[in-house]
Amino acid sequence: MSSPSPVVVDVQGVCRDFGRGAQVVRAVRDVSFTARAGELVAVRGRSGAGKTTLLNLVGGLDRPTAGRVVVAGTDVTAAGEPELLRLRRDTIGFVFQSFGLIPILSAAENVGVPMRLAKVPAAEREEKVAVLLEMVGLGAHARQRPYELSGGQQQRVAVARALANDPQLLIADEPTGQLDSETGRSIMDLIAAVVRARGMTALVATHDKSLMDLADRVLVLRDGALAD
Repeated sequence: MSSPSPVVVDVQGVCRDFGRGAQVVRAVRDVSFTARAGELVAVRGRSGAGKTTLLNLVGGLDRPTAGRVVVAGTDVTAAGEPELLRLRRDTIGFVFQSFGLIPILSAAENVGVPMRLAKVPAAEREEKVAVLLEMVGLGAHARQRPYELSGGQQQRVAVARALANDPQLLIADEPTGQLDSETGRSIMDLIAAVVRARGMTALVATHDKSLMDLADRVLVLRDGALAD
């Protein structure tokens, strides 16, 4: 019997409060879970359930009020800003609902941004950008700028960019939220295929029940807490 794959995400007793005193809002309530290498975990819940807050805590974009988050062996909750910057650059790839592409850059240049920040040599960077764009089906669109691409194509560029530095963890926050159902399905198919091919971990927040069958596991958030 093969041994289980390593734990990449370990979340223990995490809470996140906003406000103070009588005005306090508990956006995430005592959430605990793990995610292993090669696992696609969907985080489902209504708008306001705490999905984005939870993903921001795992990705080191926010800090919990209580509890602990460990990603690929790094204690995110105890890390200083330089360590968090390295973690977000080298270990975690992010895909957002709003695509987050730089308007004045071409698709290829957008994908290359994380590698520029990591000081990857130009020739190696260009070769890898070409491979990534081919992988997401946009090899012929390398020179086009975001406004020349459809929403689905822009999100494919965003996925390629998120994979540029070979992250161990992909965090996708409502990646299909601005897309029609067919295009959204193709983006989720792409993310699932990448997870399987690369043995990486993905946390994908969505409220779309029709995409749940692509996940290995579904975490349901209700009012900031995991539902049984």
